[in-house]
Amino acid sequence: MSKQIGIPRVAVTVVAAAAFVLSWSSGFVVPAIATVDVSPLTLLVWRFVPLAVLLLAVTAFTGALREVTWAEVRRQSAIGLFAQFGYCTAVYAAIAGGVATGTTALIDAVQPLVVAMLVGPLLGLRVRGAQWMGLIAGAVGVLLVVRSQLDGSVADPLAYVWPAVAMACLVIGTFMQRRSASHTGMHVTVLVTLTIHVAVTAVVLVPVAAVFGALAPPASGSFWLAVVFASVFPTLGAYGLYWWLLRRVGITALNALLFLVAPTTAAAGALLLGEPLTLVTLAGFALCGAGVAVVLVSEKREARNSRVGDREPCGVGSAGRGGDGRA
Repeated sequence: MSKQIGIPRVAVTVVAAAAFVLSWSSGFVVPAIATVDVSPLTLLVWRFVPLAVLLLAVTAFTGALREVTWAEVRRQSAIGLFAQFGYCTAVYAAIAGGVATGTTALIDAVQPLVVAMLVGPLLGLRVRGAQWMGLIAGAVGVLLVVRSQLDGSVADPLAYVWPAVAMACLVIGTFMQRRSASHTGMHVTVLVTLTIHVAVTAVVLVPVAAVFGALAPPASGSFWLAVVFASVFPTLGAYGLYWWLLRRVGITALNALLFLVAPTTAAAGALLLGEPLTLVTLAGFALCGAGVAVVLVSEKREARNSRVGDREPCGVGSAGRGGDGRA
């Protein structure tokens, strides 16, 4: 019976992981296409403001916020400032500055290595040898994927700071979310998490866009199509799955999946934007996939060993593990 239950559970996780990679990748491609004649701030404002109103209405109707304390609302607001406002504005600024979508995703994909180095001192978790091997293989694959894009770049060198800022914001937001659940013992639903994050992002974006004269939207249908797409996929889909997978598979496995975002974005950039795609890129795809597979297999093996250890009397077999490597 347990196997019959376990198979759908694994299948759901695999489908969710694939959907996460695709929807997160779309967050790099949409601004590259939609902000050619429109300010990135304009797209961001109209991506978040209507969605914030909708989500607030849904949470009010369902009563989802009823059990959430004001302390948790303040905590989630701070997380949203980093994970959505800081991350999205930095990504849009990078792409508007001429940085290729694949290159932006490459710098963003350094996040798993940063997280792997920080989970020990900050969260008390341990990244094991096999996981390090997978993460490093993924990093090398990412470098190969976008190597061909760097030679022809005409972006201002300062524009490359923005993807690093985006990566740092998401790292900070992820750790704040993980520590929040650990310290308070409270697991806020994904709906509430998204609602607070989107709402605080919208509140901050409106005055910023007003200062830069970027509030008024264009009348073109393509702009509103981009708004709907950006609201549904990079926001609801990508961020919803990000927080859900953080609880489901742990911080190390989730960040390993981010390695697949760079090659996926590079492939989309080649098809939609004419960005280069070479044999070196394909080799990078293979390395990224292998690296993610190593991390996920290691996570699954460690989780199985932890369950076996927990069933042993008096904790035999569980002592000295020093953390389960999961979030």
